[in-house]
Amino acid sequence: MKKRKSSAKPDAWRGGAGKQYPGVHGKVVDWAEHKFEDGRLFIHVRFTDKTELCWTICTASVIEVADLSDWKTGDFKQLCLYVQDESDWE
Repeated sequence: MKKRKSSAKPDAWRGGAGKQYPGVHGKVVDWAEHKFEDGRLFIHVRFTDKTELCWTICTASVIEVADLSDWKTGDFKQLCLYVQDESDWE
């Protein structure tokens, strides 16, 4: 098996906008696996020092907007706003 060279510099991955895990820096990976169970994705990375990093990933449906409107006249007239996603607030 040939080793592929990455086009990115090693330090380009550090300090980015993502979440860092300082406790795993410098550890050697023994094995990694993923599996699907109960609608979730589990990712396990096991290290040679008998520690493990695990992610549990799931999806969720969120209501952004729920409103009651009157459209009898052909124009949208909002009567009541029940839910509005807070990220839309200014």
